[in-house]
Amino acid sequence: MKRRAWTLAVAVCTLATVVVQSQEKLDYATLVKIQDEGLNRSQVMDQVFWLSEVYGPRLTGSPGIKQAGDWAVKRLTEWGLASAHQEKWKFGKGWSLQRFTAHMVEPQIQPLIGFPKSWTPGTNGPVTADVVRVAIRSEADFETYRGKLAGKIVLTQPVREVKMLEGRITWRMDDEMLAEAETMPVPAPQASASRPSGPSLQDKINQFLLAEGVVAAFDRGSDASTVAMGGMENLSAMTPRTDGGTVFVMSGGPRDENAGKVVPQVTLAVEHYNRMVRLLERKIPVKVELNIQAQFHDETDANGFNVIADLPGTDASGEMVILGAHLDSGHSATGATDNGTGVAVVMEAVRILSAIGTKPRRTIRVALWGGEEQGYAGARAYVRDHLADTKTMQLKPEHGMVSAYYNLDNGAGKIRGVWMQGNLAVTPIFSQWIDPLRVFGVSTLSPRIVSGSDYVAFDEVGVPAFQFIQDRLEYNSRTHHSNMDVYDRVQRDDLVQMAVVVANFAYNTAMRSEKLPRKPLPAAR
Repeated sequence: MKRRAWTLAVAVCTLATVVVQSQEKLDYATLVKIQDEGLNRSQVMDQVFWLSEVYGPRLTGSPGIKQAGDWAVKRLTEWGLASAHQEKWKFGKGWSLQRFTAHMVEPQIQPLIGFPKSWTPGTNGPVTADVVRVAIRSEADFETYRGKLAGKIVLTQPVREVKMLEGRITWRMDDEMLAEAETMPVPAPQASASRPSGPSLQDKINQFLLAEGVVAAFDRGSDASTVAMGGMENLSAMTPRTDGGTVFVMSGGPRDENAGKVVPQVTLAVEHYNRMVRLLERKIPVKVELNIQAQFHDETDANGFNVIADLPGTDASGEMVILGAHLDSGHSATGATDNGTGVAVVMEAVRILSAIGTKPRRTIRVALWGGEEQGYAGARAYVRDHLADTKTMQLKPEHGMVSAYYNLDNGAGKIRGVWMQGNLAVTPIFSQWIDPLRVFGVSTLSPRIVSGSDYVAFDEVGVPAFQFIQDRLEYNSRTHHSNMDVYDRVQRDDLVQMAVVVANFAYNTAMRSEKLPRKPLPAAR
């Protein structure tokens, strides 16, 4: 308590010194109230609890996300926000996992750490099958295995060498990293790469395994042992994946009318997968007992939805500021850091603003998206229905009424600044806004254009859209799309800071005499 009170006192002093210099007409009295409410009466961890412990995982189209959506509407309404509701859009079939067990039973008993890939079917009860290794690198390899795989479990990848972890696996940005981010150039626009038409080799492999009567396909995840920290690719910020029983698992099948027309697919911990490959290389037989129960959910109405709610504006209520985070998650854990923390912070920011009785000039809208993990599907549906058609760039009336869109989707680490998306006209404005926040570690405005979350849907129709720069902590090395994306990896103090920062940006944007500057309207896609 003393520490938080001291922080608030320092922040008040900082605010007092900035007033003289500021060209922006900031409401410092309200900003201090935001800090007081956010630091001393935070409810952000309660939101993370409900989102992850009670309703996680939240795969789009699953019972979990539907329950989370209903809870979010109820909670936002209780806080006094207006018109809290769900906007539905077509997604396709939903999917949920009911049961999963896997044991190697020969040459020795070993429980296997792993998770079925989403949108793959179950095994129709427990099965015990011989395990074989297949190596299909081109269409010519199909003939090698034709007629030989019925009733087998296949291993689809070679051994991946597991090295002792070296280097940093937890990242807090230091001064050097922040300085480098701030001086990153805005990259020149690049033409979109054309995609080859027709089914990919992987599609053909999936259909071949199905036709051959394969029981299930096992893999050990991506070959990448390191992953770039989104927006930080030019920094030496390559983070080793932790292995050690951490499983990074994604989708394995379609959600359209072909849903379920693949073999069951399972991603195993690399160490358990490697053991089976090595045994087979020594001609030692391997058997696995497997039971997968999965359920597909028909789209009787619409499996996709976004949660929308408003803190109404006053004299400029037709204009708006949008705070967004994706409600959906992967299926192998509870979706705490991807993206329960983002949702909790966005909700906490509007709770703070409502609790202190703010009367923003512009409406502050909170938007919790579905389908981010499937190509920003929910955000793109919102943009299509409310703002613009990217194919023609024909704009709807609401397009001109949005001052800014702010996005949170980089884990549980505190906010260090903003990726400016090449919108350099906004930089002098944000520079003044972050001065009172420097005591909280906010310092960096990078011109860099980044991609990777729902803000892309807004940026590609010319709406000022920004992703906050965050400390990545264990996000890349351990929790992103893994079975370790759980409540225990969330850092409370960081989330408290994040909510205060987001509430500041939302309020400042809502109170400006003018909307934020825009980049030139992009060309039709």
